[in-house]
Amino acid sequence: MSEAAGGATGAGRTILLVDDDTSLLITLGDFLRFEGYRVVTAEDAETGLARLAQIEPDVIILDMSMPGMGGLGFLRAIADRGGKLRYPVLVLTARRAPGDAPELAAADGYVFKPCEPQELLNEIQRVLLTRGRPSGNGGGERAPARPAAGRRVLVGEDDPARRERLVAALRQAGFAAEGAANGPALLEQAVLERPDAILLKLAFGTMQGDAVAAMARNMASTRGVPVVLYDDSGAQVPEGRYADPALGIRRFVRGADPAALAAALREALGGADAER
Repeated sequence: MSEAAGGATGAGRTILLVDDDTSLLITLGDFLRFEGYRVVTAEDAETGLARLAQIEPDVIILDMSMPGMGGLGFLRAIADRGGKLRYPVLVLTARRAPGDAPELAAADGYVFKPCEPQELLNEIQRVLLTRGRPSGNGGGERAPARPAAGRRVLVGEDDPARRERLVAALRQAGFAAEGAANGPALLEQAVLERPDAILLKLAFGTMQGDAVAAMARNMASTRGVPVVLYDDSGAQVPEGRYADPALGIRRFVRGADPAALAAALREALGGADAER
């Protein structure tokens, strides 16, 4: 088994690269390792399946045209009874019309050979954001709730000084808090870190906080994460306009008082625990 780690973009996420083209395994593997991914390679589908007994990849990049069971056989082997793939899969193919097999329809995307490395990187990041790694307890369910002390909170605040103050205040209140400076960064951190709750500013840089909450609600790995939305603009926004359980927004708070936000987070986490 070939593997290594490298730069920053991949943040240690694991990719299983399955292809019978040795030169492609080397070149793409080196590129992805440089970007920070842990890359495990397999030269055919059968070896790829054997790798899955040893690792749990965040993404599988799979060539379709291989000897033996081939790409289709690999997809059938990792599908559940309903046809859903147990891992995120990017299909690597030289055919512009890959076919209409149901296994192919279940894949998370296609990358056509010869592929530009940056195009492949973009697709990997898209899949990580939209699907993420399946949770260890199956069915996309979150792990059992932890005690209130040390619950992980991701803070979305675009003002660096205020973000630092909020994170420090929440840590002092007993939360394990981390900050994010913009919507895309917050969503990526949420997929990677699986927070227990998200605290979002309404006017969050170039994105509205409720729009970020809606995106998190639509991603499998963050769908059940409760959101507390706050507005420090001074506008008299009706609370009912944003406290929307359909978006995962459990509480709406006027102002940015750390004590009030910590109390809202505790209430939101209590409600989320009761629904589990």
